[in-house]
Amino acid sequence: MNRHTLRYYFTEGFRGIFLHAFSSFAAVGVITACLLIMGSFSLVAVNIQAMVTEMEQSSEIVVEIDESLSDAAARSVGTQINRIENVYEAEWFPREDAFAQYVEKLEDPLLMQSFTPDIFPHRYKVYLVNVQYAEETARDLEALPGVAAVNVERDLLNSLLSIRRVVRVVSVVFILALLVVSLFIMQNTIKLATFERREEIAIMRVVGAAKGFIRWPFVVEGFLLGLMAGLLAYFLQALAYNRFADSLLRPITPIQLISFGELWLPVLAVFLLTGFLVGVFGSVLTIRKYLRA
Repeated sequence: MNRHTLRYYFTEGFRGIFLHAFSSFAAVGVITACLLIMGSFSLVAVNIQAMVTEMEQSSEIVVEIDESLSDAAARSVGTQINRIENVYEAEWFPREDAFAQYVEKLEDPLLMQSFTPDIFPHRYKVYLVNVQYAEETARDLEALPGVAAVNVERDLLNSLLSIRRVVRVVSVVFILALLVVSLFIMQNTIKLATFERREEIAIMRVVGAAKGFIRWPFVVEGFLLGLMAGLLAYFLQALAYNRFADSLLRPITPIQLISFGELWLPVLAVFLLTGFLVGVFGSVLTIRKYLRA
């Protein structure tokens, strides 16, 4: 494909957009709307996933140290805990802190006046890298010398894992469904524009124009429409996300969304790529009907 042919394809692609402005506007509007719905849902899913991950990292396994160990020996167990692969952090929690925390929860702290912190064992609060392997990590902790007991909040961890799985599955299904709908609507929108130009295509076929020569201007047109829709959807998504985070969500809830500054590049890349694929494949599938022998 030489430079002059490529210029012709792009010239015809641009001409088709402005020559059939209404159809082009409809195509861009439809793709933009689908991208915004897909993007909004994806951003919600990303934020939910981030919240679940944060909750996972804050969930803890409590490791009680053997009471027969000295304070120094009890502290040294932390070195062994940190060597376990799935351990993110092991926080020392001495018996004095455990005792004080227990007394604060009592309605009448005077009930513990005759007791000393020695009734509580030294502990470690262990935070995990991945809660999916909490059971395996708990077994590794129980096997360590100097560990008396390991307490795992299994119900909470299982709930977090279930939420993560549901969010992941629903996100994938919903996004794929929107992609199929976008492609279908784009195909039908371009089909209307192509129908208006069926006589032009027929004449080109009669004079012996190659199928590729006829097809490529429509592919370029779909490509340009998809990129335009991707860019428009990106700027609208950025505006809507920031406005929602700053003006609507923040005054009524302490939930902090991920800054759009951390997400702009993947969002832009996905929008442009999706717009490109929907535009090109929509054009290819549509023009194929008119190029059949």
